[in-house]
Amino acid sequence: MLHKKRLGLFIPVFLMFLMAVVMFGFHTLQAHAVNNGLALTPPMGWNNYNHFGCNVGASVLEQQADAMVSSGLAAAGYQYINIDDCWSTKSRASNGAMVPDPNKYPNGITAVANYVHSKGLKLGLYTDAGTATCSGYPGMYGHEQQDANSFASWGIDYLKVDWCSSTGIDAQTEYTKIGNALRSSGRSITYSLCDWGQSSVWNWGPGVGNLWRTTGDISDNWTSMLSNFDSSAAHASSAAPGGWNDPDMLEVGNGGMSTTEDQTHFSLWAISAAPLILGNDMTNMSASAKSILMNADVIAVDQDPRGVQGTKVSDSNGLQVWSKPLQGNGNVAVVLLNRNTSASNITVNWSNIGISGSASVRDLWSHSNVGSFNGSYTANVAGHGVVMLKISTGGSGGPTPTPTPVITPTPKVTPTPGVTPTPANTPTPTPTPVSGNGTCKVSYSVNQWQGGFTANITITNTGTSTLNGWALKFTFPGNQQVTQAWSGIAAQSGANVTLTNASYNATLAAGSSVNPGFNGSWSGSNPNPTAFTLNGTACSIA
Repeated sequence: MLHKKRLGLFIPVFLMFLMAVVMFGFHTLQAHAVNNGLALTPPMGWNNYNHFGCNVGASVLEQQADAMVSSGLAAAGYQYINIDDCWSTKSRASNGAMVPDPNKYPNGITAVANYVHSKGLKLGLYTDAGTATCSGYPGMYGHEQQDANSFASWGIDYLKVDWCSSTGIDAQTEYTKIGNALRSSGRSITYSLCDWGQSSVWNWGPGVGNLWRTTGDISDNWTSMLSNFDSSAAHASSAAPGGWNDPDMLEVGNGGMSTTEDQTHFSLWAISAAPLILGNDMTNMSASAKSILMNADVIAVDQDPRGVQGTKVSDSNGLQVWSKPLQGNGNVAVVLLNRNTSASNITVNWSNIGISGSASVRDLWSHSNVGSFNGSYTANVAGHGVVMLKISTGGSGGPTPTPTPVITPTPKVTPTPGVTPTPANTPTPTPTPVSGNGTCKVSYSVNQWQGGFTANITITNTGTSTLNGWALKFTFPGNQQVTQAWSGIAAQSGANVTLTNASYNATLAAGSSVNPGFNGSWSGSNPNPTAFTLNGTACSIA
């Protein structure tokens, strides 16, 4: 929160993670986010702040949990009830522990967690990385492990960590420290970073948390909503299963935008693979808000297991086409967005979304199969509106089955920070082919702790031609091992590492950059690599 709303987000929690291959000392790791097995699709839930501000306590939260179930929202995939700021007393206890406000939570946070869990839902909580929250309540700084242990003992499943009262604190260092504390707490907790994008969190967030705010706080109006969407869209390459760009909570149903604009809002968050965190009053939803928030076809786009964030493929005077590759060959979600006030025709060309020939088109808001089309499709789009499509080259294209949410109890396991489970032996995959050579520049920065580290890399194509597929190679000078990568696929043999593009960031245009990274382990010392090549060409080091 910047002194307005902040976000509280949460994600469907599915266990199982890390695809890795180990064979004769050679292993491959798929692009992925922080290694806690959570948020493999964007979190879906609710947060009190947009609608209620600080005026909530146990009774309001329990009513919202009841409404999430009775309305059908839980069956549609929403599962987190998240408490935002102002839940504690203004001072810590004599032993340094945080204390829930006894007037708001007379039986403590644990009682609310038990109630929420009894509904098959999960409970989230808010705190701050600094000395105080945005409303002046105690922050975690200096009490990271103590607070993480408290949250775990209360039954918290999701933690949103804001960035107020943080002068002089390094964001990456402090958020990493909190993440390590959560992993040591003995409970699996989805971790939401909320520094409003001030520290370029998209460059290092994938190695630290499950979602990260890319923007300031959203307001319930068209201009603010589009601004947050655009800011988050600039960092699409950072998103992948387990870690997501967060443009802030949803304002659908709060009354500041028209029904058409609310529908656009929800569509843009879905094409962005953004967390779907409701910010309304679930006990008092209009029919239109409910139909928007429970559209199974649109939710399925957001929750697509491939985990690609959509990108803009064409723009003509405010008439835009956004596309998102989906699981399965030839399946693409498309949003035709009209930023203007009057209706206009918008065309999506197959050549812009990576398909050709004949394709079937399904309208995700009318829930209708429109037909088969060759080369392109044109629709009339209302002012401030969207037409959202699923385009398929391999069949009818729909309807999309309603996703069945998996509400599983949160396991009480204690992961060891910096240690990755040993993956099963499987055949070594064929590396992604690359083409094109050119000059390049590499920035390599490390945040390390005893025995482990996070490396963030920026690769810039300083040549004059586009690289259609890229492979960065380097050699570790010490006893270092890659354990998990994001925004790229890491393969290591001995000290030699090859980092190749992920499916969604293979194209590296001249002058553009990509930001892969990885977690690793080390012993003895952890010196940086001293030389890099990109597609066989030596790179300068920034």
